[in-house]
Amino acid sequence: MFGFGRRGKRRKAAGEQAGGGEHLEHGGESAEEGFDGPYDEREAPADQVSRLDLGSIRVPVPDGTQLQVEVAPEGEVQAVHLVTPVARLTVSAFAAPRSGGLWQEVSKELAEQLRNDGARVVLEGGDWGTELVASSPEMSLRFVGVDGPRWMLRAVAAGPTEHSAAAGAALREIVRGTVVVRGESPLPVRTPLPLELPDAIAKHLAQEQG
Repeated sequence: MFGFGRRGKRRKAAGEQAGGGEHLEHGGESAEEGFDGPYDEREAPADQVSRLDLGSIRVPVPDGTQLQVEVAPEGEVQAVHLVTPVARLTVSAFAAPRSGGLWQEVSKELAEQLRNDGARVVLEGGDWGTELVASSPEMSLRFVGVDGPRWMLRAVAAGPTEHSAAAGAALREIVRGTVVVRGESPLPVRTPLPLELPDAIAKHLAQEQG
């Protein structure tokens, strides 16, 4: 059995509505016609999509989604989860080499780690290349990774196994609309790009802690 928790202190923005064996199927890295995202900040579309600005990433949030904020003991925001009816969705960005290819390395490491935790791991071909699915009888994790210009986006869906297909579809939709703000500062490869909360959410959490 494996868990979905992370280290650190979790705070839910209560009431906040933001609107095994290994198998690899080759899905190809080219996207379907008309498919563009995720976007680098320099190529972000001038569309009407409402995105939650978290500093290093701007994430579209489906209607009815709750936000769950994970904060380290020293106060640093570690993750912002989108809690939907089918799964908890989490998007993170990391510094990556100009040459790309970081997701291939990371996905192999994740697969080994999850197998060591007792999960059944399957590699599937997806819209951006390899997707990693880890499952136990009750729970399922799906990882989607995308290599961008000097960044890597990693998205995770965690939820009941019976909702795995719906969770995967919801996760891909979020990834398609996400904008990554890498910045120009040099960073070691694999360094998480920092997350920042919008003022309204930060104030809400401060009031909860107070």
